[in-house]
Amino acid sequence: MPKILKPREAGAKNAISRYSTLKRQLDNDLLNRNWTEINTTGMDRQQTPFNFVDIFSGAGGLSLGFKQAGLNKILSVEIDRDASSTIRCNFPESFHYEGMIEHFSNRRMKKIVGKRCVHIVCGGPPCQGFSVAGLRNPHDPRNQLFREFMRVVESLNPWYIVMENVPGILTMQGGRVYREILRQFESLGYSGTSVRILEAATFGVPQLRTRAFFIGNRIGNPNPYPKEQLAKADYLSIESAIDDLKDIPPNRSINHEWTKHSRAMEERISRVPPGGSLYETFRDAWKRQYRGVPSMTAKENHGGVHIHYEKNRVISARELARLQTFPDDFIFSGTMKRAYWQIGNAIPCLLAKNIGLAMVSQLEREKN
Repeated sequence: MPKILKPREAGAKNAISRYSTLKRQLDNDLLNRNWTEINTTGMDRQQTPFNFVDIFSGAGGLSLGFKQAGLNKILSVEIDRDASSTIRCNFPESFHYEGMIEHFSNRRMKKIVGKRCVHIVCGGPPCQGFSVAGLRNPHDPRNQLFREFMRVVESLNPWYIVMENVPGILTMQGGRVYREILRQFESLGYSGTSVRILEAATFGVPQLRTRAFFIGNRIGNPNPYPKEQLAKADYLSIESAIDDLKDIPPNRSINHEWTKHSRAMEERISRVPPGGSLYETFRDAWKRQYRGVPSMTAKENHGGVHIHYEKNRVISARELARLQTFPDDFIFSGTMKRAYWQIGNAIPCLLAKNIGLAMVSQLEREKN
């Protein structure tokens, strides 16, 4: 049986990011100081003239957050069919390319963008297999998707780049991988690109979700990041986001669906304490959530998600979307399992919105 932590002990552990030490090291690194913090608290959304392109968009968490910050979406690229359907339904105003990014030519890309200025190219290329050797060797297939991100940047020549990834990318090969990524951006004219770790819960997301953000620009100014807003004691709890849904019956039209459990399964789930897992072999799913603290990182793990803090069932797709701060009118295409997958892989919209607001604040200064 896995070790079961006492609720207060586990709650405290959940509230402390496992990457806090790495975050401090990065923020204090003299070679990684080309950034500025912008207080986005209370910033009103205003429509802006600034445009962005979202590569590896998934279901659109980053796109929606940037749109909520007043940025204009021109184009997105995603290979997954269901995520692409979700994008087209929720972002009808922009062009979406569904397919392998390698097949999306520069010529077609530029034709879609037309005469519009691209202020930001953003996205999160998968980092599986990243290596220094692969990054330096254009014929190494391991980092092909990162090179495609670079190709889009080189083709569209945006003012800013925003690349998101898991914090683990910063410790790959002793940190040599992320430093090589910075060197590659510099080779395209984005010298002074910085990388910082942001915790979604500090921006009002009811979930502990830590991500690394590379931001760079070709203008020569500091890179804007949103200033943290909440101390750990003020993080929003899981029930503050989803408690009103706990007794509502399944409703496919709003993605409020969850895995159907047999009575025997419900009995097994009922014995799982907060912080405990139904299975010893699952680290990222089938864990009973705590009340009073943010949700553990929302993930879809081979059909498994976290167990509700009160009900003897897993969290529904809509509840998971709430934890990612998607609005209730944002509907995900495909089956329930595919909706889980899209939501679990998304960037929390509220985190993305604050990044977008920081970008808008800086872009306004540069435009003037």
